[in-house]
Amino acid sequence: MNIKKDIRFRVYVAFTCICLLGLAIIIKAATIQVKEGPELRRQAYEMHTRTAELPAERGNIYTEDGELLCSTIPQFDVHIDFSVISQKLYDANADSLAYCLSDLFKDKSKSEYKRMLDAAYKKKGRYVLLRRNMKYYDYQAVRSFPIFNKGKAYGGFIEDPKIKRVNPYQMLAYRTIGLWRENSQTIGLENKYDSILRGEAGRRIEQKAIGNIWVPLEGSEVETQNGRDIVTTLDIGIQEVAEYSLMHTLEEYKCEYGTCIVMEVATGKIRAIANLGLGKDGHYHENFNYALTPTEPGSTFKMMTLFSLFRDKHIKITDKVNTEGGSKIFYKRRMEDSHNVGEVTIRDAFAQSSNVAMAKLADHYYHSNPDKYIANLKKLHLHEKTGIDIPGERPPVLKTPKNKSWSATTLPWMATGYEVLVSPMRTCMVYNAVANNGKMMKPYLVSAIREYGKDVVTVAPTVVEEQIADEETIKSLRACAEEVVLTGTAKQYKSPFYTMAGKTGTAQVADMGITYGMGVYQGSFVGYVPADNPKYTIAVVVRTRRNSSAYYGGTIAAPVFKMIADRIFATGKTTWTKPVDSIASVTKVHIVAQKAPAASYRSIMNSMGIKFPLSVSDNLITQVSSDSNSRVVVTPQHVYTGVVPDVSGMGLKDAVYLLEQQGARVQVRGRGRVRSQSVAPGGKITKGQQIILQLS
Repeated sequence: MNIKKDIRFRVYVAFTCICLLGLAIIIKAATIQVKEGPELRRQAYEMHTRTAELPAERGNIYTEDGELLCSTIPQFDVHIDFSVISQKLYDANADSLAYCLSDLFKDKSKSEYKRMLDAAYKKKGRYVLLRRNMKYYDYQAVRSFPIFNKGKAYGGFIEDPKIKRVNPYQMLAYRTIGLWRENSQTIGLENKYDSILRGEAGRRIEQKAIGNIWVPLEGSEVETQNGRDIVTTLDIGIQEVAEYSLMHTLEEYKCEYGTCIVMEVATGKIRAIANLGLGKDGHYHENFNYALTPTEPGSTFKMMTLFSLFRDKHIKITDKVNTEGGSKIFYKRRMEDSHNVGEVTIRDAFAQSSNVAMAKLADHYYHSNPDKYIANLKKLHLHEKTGIDIPGERPPVLKTPKNKSWSATTLPWMATGYEVLVSPMRTCMVYNAVANNGKMMKPYLVSAIREYGKDVVTVAPTVVEEQIADEETIKSLRACAEEVVLTGTAKQYKSPFYTMAGKTGTAQVADMGITYGMGVYQGSFVGYVPADNPKYTIAVVVRTRRNSSAYYGGTIAAPVFKMIADRIFATGKTTWTKPVDSIASVTKVHIVAQKAPAASYRSIMNSMGIKFPLSVSDNLITQVSSDSNSRVVVTPQHVYTGVVPDVSGMGLKDAVYLLEQQGARVQVRGRGRVRSQSVAPGGKITKGQQIILQLS
């Protein structure tokens, strides 16, 4: 009896345990289903799906003249989902599709493409790669081919868009425009205006399919918002001549680096900015923004010293100063001039760039009150960044008597451009203010933001100082700057066509591991044209290498200024106050001409009042000369429609213009003028044909 009870008890206990275990399992399953289920289902879903970002089309960068400086070219990776293509559709169109692909890409025969398509269709491949980095017009053609023109749902056509950033003018203004590359550091305007240019990316859901491939889900895409365009103040014509002129000087004198800035006087718009440095390969590249890097400016800073003296009414332009034989000791430290000019007026002391004269004047009037001199320099904002809309500007260094490094010799040396660090851009601003009758403008590089072809933001010129000094002071400063070109250190660059004013500068260098004794110099020229009605201010700074044979600003910097001014004059970009009726009105004429389109020569000659001897605008001018009566003689070469012209020896802009007029697509390699072209002159040209230009 007891045994039966014990058995029944044990059965009861076992049954109870089983029931409790089952109940626990049910409760646990319910808990998982209710509380953890959504999260687990989400994780399972994410293992087989993902959200892919669709890049927005980056905005373009233009000049105010509509020239394209930087653009985004769409590219596509194209895949095919053969599983959605019906047998009937495939059988009826596979041959035609193979023919179309072979005809477009010309890399395989029709039969090879047919075999490839048949193999993929037999396997019902769901994400078969057709081609990577397909150009836009090829992509448009392929999507219209048989089968593919049925779209994604029935034709299996799947595109993965990408973007490629291109600069039509290659490395022109590279440091300024910048170069955008995905997942890489950007510089220049591409960096500064990245949030405007990049737009907003779209997205889509992709699902993992057999073979570990990701296929887009139909209807899951969120559209991108393309970036807006920016319009720069750069002028391609001026930028091109600035870089060419700077490059010519750097190569001729084997310099270390150079920078050149062209600023519009009335507005502060930067029309050109070139930065070229010697690379390890022995060639010059836009490797650093020297225009925004403060250095000891040398004699161009004498304009700032004169500004202080004139503003405080300590001197007049006709006052005389004794340069003491071109050598004077200031507080046990000797200062010397490059040549002795004797006792001269203030204007001539500036024109002849006397260090002793400027140092004597500054020390005499400000030795007991140097803060007054510093206050005048701060009126020119020499203690601040310019604030130009491009990254990379470094702060200047303007000493004050509170600095530990201030000594008795600081003031006289500062008066001649030492013991102070100022960027070429800031120096350009100061001279521009003098040219602008005392109004100081902020330099800027972007004049508008554009969306769908319309300006949505317009950037107006910014006045930094309404009047840096009174009218008499500005008048005196301008007279001194004009004398530099009339009788001073830049007199050899005086033009018969227009007036110019400015200041040469030469400074020994002691920075970045260089000491004064190493024989490294910085030559500069800063000025404006035309002198009597200024339109452009130009600043040129060139750094020599050790023990260079040429280092004076009048030798290595002024020629760059002159070449740029000549180009601006020749292209008629401004109204000059000394018009030239004809080439014959100049006593000595030396004609130097490069091969170029007739349209370019027509513009130049018209601006000089010379009748252009040709009536056909599509001629190529191969030679320009003058006859015994000083009349212009040109040798034309007709450019025939559909025929490749000879662009060898031409500048990039002119060569691209001629070739694109014939319908070619131009690719450029190198820098300088055209050395060779990939398609020989005289051959037949087809629309869209690519021609590679090798520059040197």
